[in-house]
Amino acid sequence: MKAIIIGAGIGGMSAAAALRKNGITCEIYEAVKDIKPVGAAISVWSNGVKCMNHLGMGSIMDELGGPMHYMSYQDGFSGATMTRFSLMPLVESVGERPCPVSRADLQGKMLDWWGREEIHFGKRVERVEQNGEEVIAWFTDGTVASADFMIAADGTHSVIRPLVLGHTVERRYAGYVNWNGLVEIDTSIAPADQWTTFVAEGKRVSVMPIAGNRFYFFFDVPLPKGLPEDRSTLTMDLRRYFQDWSPAVQKLIDQIDPETTNRIEIHDIEPFETLVKGRIALLGDAGHSTTPDIGQGGCAAMEDAVVLGQSFAQYDNIETALLDYQNKRKDRVKSLVLKARKRCDVTHGKQMEQTLAWYKSLKAETGEHIIDGLRETIIGGPLG
Repeated sequence: MKAIIIGAGIGGMSAAAALRKNGITCEIYEAVKDIKPVGAAISVWSNGVKCMNHLGMGSIMDELGGPMHYMSYQDGFSGATMTRFSLMPLVESVGERPCPVSRADLQGKMLDWWGREEIHFGKRVERVEQNGEEVIAWFTDGTVASADFMIAADGTHSVIRPLVLGHTVERRYAGYVNWNGLVEIDTSIAPADQWTTFVAEGKRVSVMPIAGNRFYFFFDVPLPKGLPEDRSTLTMDLRRYFQDWSPAVQKLIDQIDPETTNRIEIHDIEPFETLVKGRIALLGDAGHSTTPDIGQGGCAAMEDAVVLGQSFAQYDNIETALLDYQNKRKDRVKSLVLKARKRCDVTHGKQMEQTLAWYKSLKAETGEHIIDGLRETIIGGPLG
């Protein structure tokens, strides 16, 4: 049995690992010649780490995961601590730690684990057809590939998704812009073992530790879509948006490199019920594009891969296995998209009275409520 996997990102590589565990041959096709991840880092929460362990790539998380032992919210203007607590109760209750990692390092290690020479780069899909018991892909360079089934892990702009759904879907602007990148850890900004987030005005500034003595940072600002900003104005823009914020935030702005900082308008896609058509299945962002507000985008793709493998372990028939995958994933991924959307709206001041109420609640937070929410999300995954 052979599968074509479209996309060599986190979802595609996870799917390949899961299928190979079941003795299925995988040919991986990636549109670009050199993968340049969108976003500097990724929060791989405990459910994602469990998936990586299950798929045989747990050592990658051990190598790349930062020492995130505490979580803290600070007042954006004064810098005063609103709440700070250990994440150890979460780790003890779910059986695995969270691992914030460099996205580029993670993707690079996954490619190396599989073998880069085994991946077909520079293969952009032009057309896909199903023909009886065969799926055929035509690429823009004139080449053709065929297999028994296909996994479309080609991202939020998936070219295969319309074929599966029977229509196109529009990405929904979530209402805010995110700047993100990496800087060397500076403990005058935040502790080196803590996820620290400054909040005020419906905005966020956050740093979390990753391997290599680095902070992953991000800035969130509610803004109209399509503002004409670029790297040449990046530092000036952030200084304007975070004027009068705490000295730690100002120091972070001073330290970032505009040339390596990403500016992203955040979108998601309204959840849909269909992930499979015949012998083609959507996986990862192609099937459930979400905002990053609960840190589950990459984790959900890893979960998809685990469930895909479980379905093929249970069923020999391809169509049956893929439908089983769809039935087990559609409600889970819908809930993650909607949960992230709800958190996004509260965090970014869509209704400011709700955001102000959240700030007030943080000052009384012991960590128990936040950890309960994280635990609920984590244990809802396929590996508990």
